[in-house]
Amino acid sequence: MTDFSLGSNPIRHGLMPTDDGHQLYWEEFGRRDGIPALHMHGGPGGTLGASGYRNRWDLSRTRLIGFEQRGCGRSLPSAADANVEMESFTTPRLIADIETLRIGLGIEKWILNGVSWGSTLALAYAQAHPERVIGIVLFAVTTTSREEVQWITETVGALFPEAWDRLAGFASRHVPAYASGELRLVEAYAQLLSSSDLELRDAASREWALWEDTHISLGSEQVVRDPRWEERSFRHSMTRMTTHFWAHDGFCQPPILENMAKIQHLPAVLIHGRADVSGPARTAWKLHQLWPASALVICEKDGHGGADMVDHWTSANAKMLDLASW
Repeated sequence: MTDFSLGSNPIRHGLMPTDDGHQLYWEEFGRRDGIPALHMHGGPGGTLGASGYRNRWDLSRTRLIGFEQRGCGRSLPSAADANVEMESFTTPRLIADIETLRIGLGIEKWILNGVSWGSTLALAYAQAHPERVIGIVLFAVTTTSREEVQWITETVGALFPEAWDRLAGFASRHVPAYASGELRLVEAYAQLLSSSDLELRDAASREWALWEDTHISLGSEQVVRDPRWEERSFRHSMTRMTTHFWAHDGFCQPPILENMAKIQHLPAVLIHGRADVSGPARTAWKLHQLWPASALVICEKDGHGGADMVDHWTSANAKMLDLASW
């Protein structure tokens, strides 16, 4: 694999204030005079981690920006804080945050990368500001539709009945409106993860984390636990943000797939694993059918990520840089 790195540390990083009191952690790799690109991490509620996304770019010709979405990671305040209300966490606010970054960094337009939930955010931003987008590369494609949320929180339980029964049983015991059928499971967990009972909130975060690890582990001999869950702040932020956004269908109105006319002219590469049980390839296929300028890459042996997908991700970014150089 080609090594594009120009060092493991960002050339600049900081906190950028928003107009409603949040501060966004951002970092920059590559060349200040390079072709601008923006990376959007997964979740909702994820982080940039060790910034491995930088290895998917030729940094000798890229000005690469990464940021941690409001409430996540090093951005302030954290959604893990029980005193932080969830009203300011919506996709329109995240889109406004991206514009705050773009303007603050003096960028006219950029290439977008989105991973998992980040692909939903990339699509939503592009539909809001198509004139600011050079091209788009999506990895593990999602649009966070009601159908997708229903699948990952309930329907896929048919493959993991023991784990799903545990997840649903916890909600039934603690949320009467779920037990009576008035709430969806994701709505029940969104309620639990914003509870004023901190012990209940913590227990719910552990149940949700176990469910996430279970459906991601399909094909493994046993459930592979993500070590990040051991960090309480990450676990609370990730589970709270995930259930909050999923309970509201990603705050995407109109739904992404009904709003494609605005971006169907933009070049795009959609990369998805055939074995992705958490997000079946149907979503990537539907998106591609509505997007004449897109290319769809289905990696037969990969799930919600994998080596073949990563290779295609790197290749797609190189092609976007070539297009931007013309």
